Amino acid sequence: MATYECKTCGMSVNATCGKCNKPLENDVLKKDDGSEVQISKCPVGHGKIKSPMCCGADMACTLS
Repeated sequence: MATYECKTCGMSVNATCGKCNKPLENDVLKKDDGSEVQISKCPVGHGKIKSPMCCGADMACTLS
């Protein structure tokens, strides 16, 4: 499971899909302008969300 952690305060978050209860996976969404946004997605395709924020910044996730 992807664990997101705040680099400022150290808080961490794990997330699961509300439909299938599977752990969300870390991923990157490439926008039309070439920029990238870190996202969390359901591994079986139920959807995706922007990754969580804390202390005014995106929380980071290290891929294993």
